[in-house]
Amino acid sequence: MSRTVFCRKYQKELKGLDFPPMPGARGQDLYENVSKQAWEEWQAQQTMLINEKHLSLMDQNTRKYLQAQMQHFFNNEPFDKAEGYVPPEQ
Repeated sequence: MSRTVFCRKYQKELKGLDFPPMPGARGQDLYENVSKQAWEEWQAQQTMLINEKHLSLMDQNTRKYLQAQMQHFFNNEPFDKAEGYVPPEQ
């Protein structure tokens, strides 16, 4: 049986993550308040930011930037997007 959480991003009950996505309090908060769907969408958004902005994860400022963008994303606040990205037609 899969667990559900009240997703912070979508403001409704959705399937939860299988385990905390990172260690510590932040990971536990995500585990308890973010749906699997929202996490997967963030992972795709994060990948686009890294690729389009040529970010290096070895840079501490890059990691802080991505953490801030992640919080904005899950709190439905404005967040940076990859400039010029056009989603494929379905």
